[in-house]
Amino acid sequence: MPSMAELEQLFAPSLEALGYDVVRVTMGGAVKMRTLQVMAERKDRRNMTVEDCAEVSRVLSALLDVEDPIQGSYSLEVSSPGIDRPLVRPEDYTRFAGFEARVETRQPIEGRRRFRGRLKGVEADRVIMDVMDVEDSAVAIAIPLSDIERAKLVLTDELIKKSTQGRE
Repeated sequence: MPSMAELEQLFAPSLEALGYDVVRVTMGGAVKMRTLQVMAERKDRRNMTVEDCAEVSRVLSALLDVEDPIQGSYSLEVSSPGIDRPLVRPEDYTRFAGFEARVETRQPIEGRRRFRGRLKGVEADRVIMDVMDVEDSAVAIAIPLSDIERAKLVLTDELIKKSTQGRE
C-alpha cells in the first residue's frame, strides 16, 4: 500500500487543476471496513460546499479506479477540513497566526506534550505560539515542526466569525 504522502502526491495535480488543495489524506478503520479519508479545501479559501465535496469525490474515484494504488476494498470519504481544522503544513501555522490551537508533540518539550495557545507563525522550522504558564502569563514557546504529532485549531467565536466571512 502506498504511503499517505504518495497518495497525496497522486491526488494533488488533479485537484489543483480544479481549484482545490489537498489538506490531509488518511486511511482508517478495520481491515475489512477501511476508509480512505481525503480532506480538501478550495484554493480561493471560500467554504467547501456539498457540491465541492461531490466533485472532488468523482475526480478521486476515477483516479483511484485508473491507478488502483490500494489493494483490497475500502470506501472513499471526502470532506472539508471544517472550522476547527487540522494544522498539517507549515503554511497552515502562518495562515492561522493569531488564532488559538491545540498542539500535541511526539516527545515532551519543557516537560509537556500538549499545548494550547495562540499561534504566532513559523520561524526556522518551529511553530511559535503563546501558551499560558503556571502563573497564567503568556509565554512564547517554539515547537519543532518535526516533533508535532497532531495539531488543530480550537473552535472559538473569533474563528467562527472569520470562517463565516468567506461564505457565499
